[in-house]
Amino acid sequence: MKRTHPPCRAAVTRREGGVNRAKSAAGELWIPDAEHVWKSAEILKDFHFGDNILELLLEDGTEHHLPVDPSNPQLPPLRNPDILVGENDLTALSYLHEPAVLHNLKVRFVESRIIYTYCGIILVAVNPYKQLHVYGDAIIHAYSGQNMGDMDPHIFAVAEEAYKQMPRNQKNQSIIVSGESGAGKTVSARYAMRYFAVVSKSGSKTNVEDKVLASNPITEAIGNAKTTRNDNSSRFGKYTEIGFDRRYRIIGANMRTYLLEKSRVVFQADNERNYHIFYQMCSCAHLPEFEHLRLLAADEFEYTSMGGDIRIEGVDDKKDMEETRQTFSLLGLKEDFQSDVFKVLAAILHLGNVEIRNSGDAHSSVPPGDPHLAAFCELLSASAEGLVRWLCHRRIVLVAETVVKPVPKERAVSARDALAKQIYAHLFDCIIKRINTALQVPGQQHAFIGVLDIYGFETFDINSFEQFCINYANEKLQQQFNLHVFKLEQEEYMREDIPWTLIDFYDNQPVIDLIEAKMGILDLLDEECLFPQGTDQSWLQKLFNYLDANPLFEKPRLSNEAFVIQHFADKVEYQCTGFLEKNRDALYEELVDILRDSKVITGEYCACINDEKQSSVNSKGIKVRPARPGVKAANKQLRTSVGDKFCSSLSLLMETLNATTPHYVRCIKPNDVKLPFEYDSRRVVQQLRACGVLETIRISAQSYPSRWTYIEFYSRYSILMSNQEAILSDKKQTCKNVLQRLIQDPNQYKFGRTKIFFRAGQVAYLEKLRLDRLRGACATIQKHVRGWCQRRKYLRMRAAAIILQQYIRGKKSIRLEALKQGWATLVIQRYWRGYRMKQIFLVVRLASITIQAFTRGWMARKRYKKVREKALILQKYARAWLARRRFQTMRRAGRDAFRVTSARAFHVEDVTKSLLSQQNKENRGLMERLTHLASANSHTVDRLQGLEAQLEKSNSQKASVEAREKKVKEDASLVSLEVDCYRRLSLLYEPFEKQQLILATDNCTAPEGNRRSKARKAELGEKVGRFHQRANFDSFTQVFDETTIGRIAENNIDIQTQDHEREVESLKEEIKRLKEERVSLQRKIEEGGQVNSDLQEQLVQLTKHVKVIPELRRDLNKLQNQKNSMDRKMKQQSEQARGTYLIQTPTPAIPKDYLGMLEYKREDESKLIQNIILDLKPKGVVVNVIPGLPAYILFMCVRHADYLNDEVKLKSLMSGIISAVKKVIMSHRKDFELLSFWLSNTYQLLNCLKQYSGEEEFLKQNTPRQKKNCLQNFDLSEHRQIFSDLAIQIYHQFVSVMEKTLTPAIVPALLEHESLQGFSSMKPTGFRKRSNSTCEDSETHTISSIVQQLSVFHSIMSQHGMEPGLINQAVKQMFFLVGATTLNNIMLRKDMCSCRKGMQIRCNISYLEEWLKEKELQSSHAIDTLQPLSQAAWLLQVNKSTDDDAKEITDKCTELNPVQIVKILNSYTPIDDFEKRVTSSFVRKVQSLLHDRDGSTSQLMLDSDYRFQVTFPYRPSSQALELLQVPSSLHLGFLTRI
Repeated sequence: MKRTHPPCRAAVTRREGGVNRAKSAAGELWIPDAEHVWKSAEILKDFHFGDNILELLLEDGTEHHLPVDPSNPQLPPLRNPDILVGENDLTALSYLHEPAVLHNLKVRFVESRIIYTYCGIILVAVNPYKQLHVYGDAIIHAYSGQNMGDMDPHIFAVAEEAYKQMPRNQKNQSIIVSGESGAGKTVSARYAMRYFAVVSKSGSKTNVEDKVLASNPITEAIGNAKTTRNDNSSRFGKYTEIGFDRRYRIIGANMRTYLLEKSRVVFQADNERNYHIFYQMCSCAHLPEFEHLRLLAADEFEYTSMGGDIRIEGVDDKKDMEETRQTFSLLGLKEDFQSDVFKVLAAILHLGNVEIRNSGDAHSSVPPGDPHLAAFCELLSASAEGLVRWLCHRRIVLVAETVVKPVPKERAVSARDALAKQIYAHLFDCIIKRINTALQVPGQQHAFIGVLDIYGFETFDINSFEQFCINYANEKLQQQFNLHVFKLEQEEYMREDIPWTLIDFYDNQPVIDLIEAKMGILDLLDEECLFPQGTDQSWLQKLFNYLDANPLFEKPRLSNEAFVIQHFADKVEYQCTGFLEKNRDALYEELVDILRDSKVITGEYCACINDEKQSSVNSKGIKVRPARPGVKAANKQLRTSVGDKFCSSLSLLMETLNATTPHYVRCIKPNDVKLPFEYDSRRVVQQLRACGVLETIRISAQSYPSRWTYIEFYSRYSILMSNQEAILSDKKQTCKNVLQRLIQDPNQYKFGRTKIFFRAGQVAYLEKLRLDRLRGACATIQKHVRGWCQRRKYLRMRAAAIILQQYIRGKKSIRLEALKQGWATLVIQRYWRGYRMKQIFLVVRLASITIQAFTRGWMARKRYKKVREKALILQKYARAWLARRRFQTMRRAGRDAFRVTSARAFHVEDVTKSLLSQQNKENRGLMERLTHLASANSHTVDRLQGLEAQLEKSNSQKASVEAREKKVKEDASLVSLEVDCYRRLSLLYEPFEKQQLILATDNCTAPEGNRRSKARKAELGEKVGRFHQRANFDSFTQVFDETTIGRIAENNIDIQTQDHEREVESLKEEIKRLKEERVSLQRKIEEGGQVNSDLQEQLVQLTKHVKVIPELRRDLNKLQNQKNSMDRKMKQQSEQARGTYLIQTPTPAIPKDYLGMLEYKREDESKLIQNIILDLKPKGVVVNVIPGLPAYILFMCVRHADYLNDEVKLKSLMSGIISAVKKVIMSHRKDFELLSFWLSNTYQLLNCLKQYSGEEEFLKQNTPRQKKNCLQNFDLSEHRQIFSDLAIQIYHQFVSVMEKTLTPAIVPALLEHESLQGFSSMKPTGFRKRSNSTCEDSETHTISSIVQQLSVFHSIMSQHGMEPGLINQAVKQMFFLVGATTLNNIMLRKDMCSCRKGMQIRCNISYLEEWLKEKELQSSHAIDTLQPLSQAAWLLQVNKSTDDDAKEITDKCTELNPVQIVKILNSYTPIDDFEKRVTSSFVRKVQSLLHDRDGSTSQLMLDSDYRFQVTFPYRPSSQALELLQVPSSLHLGFLTRI
């Protein structure tokens, strides 16, 4: 292999006493190793061309000399820098070769415990043999909608990419899952289908996605078995097409199977089992529904006990059987079908126990009383005699006759086993067909995603026909894979305008031709199967004869019963024994006829038997083009061989895959002993070679494997730029200039439109330059820091030396004069200090005396106060004794006065009763008189009718004269009658008016009138009404009597009757006016009583005290005087009342006192709802009004309905408000301002309903006027609950809108944006590029974007007057979303787990803390929700090496559970070589410390959809309802303030 990297070097530095060897990217390489395949070594001496030995130092410290051919030196592959090890994508490695891939997978799997890795378009999945917390619904939702390179590698990322490309490219997709048995193919395919079922819920009620998932337990039960390599090995290939409609929701599914291992039914190797369904049935043999099957234990059946061990550790067959039956029912497979299936399966088990004996002379027989034979025939309703005959005999059809020939025991046993295999195979096909039928639902399929779960390349110690077919299928899939990878590479180059050069890649077409071409292996096998006497040896000899010249076909040296094929993965030796028998898959026609006659095996099952080929290749109208010409049948009895059927189905599969966009998942088995996270390099590299991963690496390495966007390159290698290059504004041109300066060979890189393409090794070279620059910068910084420290140390030492010199020099220069001056100085200081102390003493003494004086005065005043208090107490008791004596004297006098008053009261009551009785008697007399007059009137009318004829004959002149005279008399009598009527009316009405005025006067003069005045008022009102009726009736009767008698006497009663009737009507109208005036007076009295309700309460208290007050006589005199004055006032009011029917006297103006209610008409209710709710816009007229005004207006309308005691109106209004608010919220679900506005108003209305409900718990903080405004007639507690539910609904929608607005910016702002300049955490990426780094002009989110958006939310909520408690809850919910989303992305993104990223996160959290302080929201405790994120950031920054570090981590990371802590430690990724990786031993130490933590959960992800419980705190409003005014801008002119 040619190398493009520079010669290997080793930096050697000698130091005292030893040698210090510095490692570099060019100084480490990989050498072959028998145990570990490859091992790392370091170059000790520079290598030059011509040297024949490469001196190396191994990791264990030993030296190694690697021989090299000087003429053609093949240098070992170089090792990547440590900074590139452990990447998500293998194509991000600078050196792409086998040891680099093997080491990268090992680091990720063993050290980081990560099982998924990208290799270009391939997802490599290593089986952990352990349950991991990475498949929950939270993980699914985290990957949903994400680009494939934005998150850590995962099977969900591949499924999401397929689901996303389906609508984007309008093309069907396929996910190809392959690998060895035990590598985890079935689980990976199951998780992929589960992902589609979760993210694409069907719109129908058939729950088709549940049925798709339910099909897995059934297919695993009938198609999976335990092998030496896997406890749940799929023994068939499966391609599941999941159909989607035009809205890309699951609409159905279809399943196709390939190459079921039928031989397992009748044979299992040691430590293997038959298919799971047999053991599940045997574990339930004791159940009543299985008793008729006559099942035994699994170790008592021949077909289930061959492998020896019938149990699987950790598997409960009985429980699995329950799940299998439940999934049968879920798929709609009825009980009778299930019963038939279990009968057939039980019959197969009994058939295996049928004993076939050797009868001699190549004869065989079955004992007639064999119980298993009877059970088989009974279960299948088959003929026992016919079965026994054709098991032990064979029919041979000759040209002239048909011969029945007995067969020996061996062939009879083979016929029995062949029958069992055929029954099971066709039962399997029948079940798959019924499952496909159940998975189809009504509707047209628009697209599909296929999931192919197929066996990988297999090579065992003994390889037979099954391994040959499996490896043939993998050759076809590998060819398709190579072409697809080649095509993607070409598209990438064309998209970036890079010149395309042909790449030499391995083409396995010759191997495929060797197998399927004419005169190939399969063609010769089918030809040999046509001959009745054909054998495996004869077929093998044909292979040697025809294919000996093919370089891919070999003959083993030590075996004559095998052949070798050079596959793309490895050489495989196949044993020819059994090839013909397995390819023929022969079953005697007589046995088939017996099955056709069975009553159990009918319908679809027989159809499967009769039409095998059509059942195997049928698929939705896709035309199948065979890979090779088919062999024509020589006669009717010729059957299609297994190889031919497999070729046809494989051709159909390849045609389907070629019509889709494939996505590849390669499952790797890390070890053969199934130990968790154990890595066997030899087994892994064998699978990597077989599954095409290394081929992908080889294709990529031949061109430009490393690809960086310009932004990534600029961010990573800006440290290598000069000042002139860094100041350029065009980053793309800057990258070109830097690269051209650093790498002189232009063939080592290419500039694309958005990316830079590098040859292998160039990124490692750039990393070396970057590391050297950083090392140089570190050395420079260390140099200056050390120099500064040394200078400081030198200056301190110099200053100390100067001081010492001063003292030493001063000691020599001391003289006697200096001593005298010193002594004099001390004396002066002594006297001065004494004087100062004396002055201080005097000041302190004066202050002490002053304090004593004030203290003594205070104590004397205190004693005086105590004596004075005691004197007051004595005076109080003395005066109380004297007052009690006076009170007893006054009480005795009061009792005497009370007796006199009571007597007078009884006398007044008797007078009143006598007046009323006289009035009643008078009324009864008037009534009797009226009745008598009415009867006399009827007789008079009869007489008048007789006299009318006589009167008409009288002289007209005399009649007219008499009429005029009588008319004058009539007028006079009417006037006198009217005066008399009014006189009597006033006399009768006067006592009632006096009583009413007395009560009114009592209300006015005595503010504390009693409560019984209302009842007396109502009684007097009824009496007045009855009086008016009687007065009207008496006046009418009197007038009628006088006029009737006068008219009879004058013989002109008709004319006078008409005139009097008109006059009576006028009087009635006048009386009606008086009634209306009386009603108006009563209303005024009632309103006065309501307004003065406080006075009435005081009146009640006064009436109670009146009974005790001894001065009752003086009060009686006062009341008598008041009565007299009220009599005079009543007379005046009665006179005014008489004239009101003629002239309305104007009432004096009363100042308005509003009651805090709004009146509206019933027909205006819809207009009110429309204007105040439906048409109201927060951005319109509401801006300039007080917050919560709509809520206040609506509540004032509710108060008016309550005041009127109108239940219908109240219920209608409340229902209208609730319906309108719901309508507004539903029609504006995404309008944040409207949701905020109505959340605030709904909360305010709910508070008003509580505040004015009248309940004690809500009245504590109300003012007296607010207590008076409480609701009087209705309990609205039920409506409060409805409004509370409505507010909760609005709040959740309100939070959802905030979350949808904020979520897209969280990860880019808190994780991806680098708020700390100069702390770049960007690393090389591979084929999967970050979506946010591909376009320079794309929208970028920063932490400022988050803060700005939060400020917008807070401003809107504050503007709408939202209660601070609700704002705190909303902010806390948003902070939780920020923390949970960010932490979840850290858990799923290994590239974000670095020390620098932790610093960036801590910085961003500080910005959020500052925002909370700025808005004064610390009381919301929102910052507490960021504690898990803050601790994760701290964990990324802290040291992770010693035991003390582990103890500190366990003590401080209290908000993170053990799974999250271990995940972060395993995912920690150094950005530079200066950082260290976290060792496995340290992780295990932390795990042991976390093991005993109480209350910890095992969830990896936080539930970002979690909602804190919202509470609506009660906050009474200080707003006075009576002072509110409705602005005209609301168009509510129809509302009237009461």
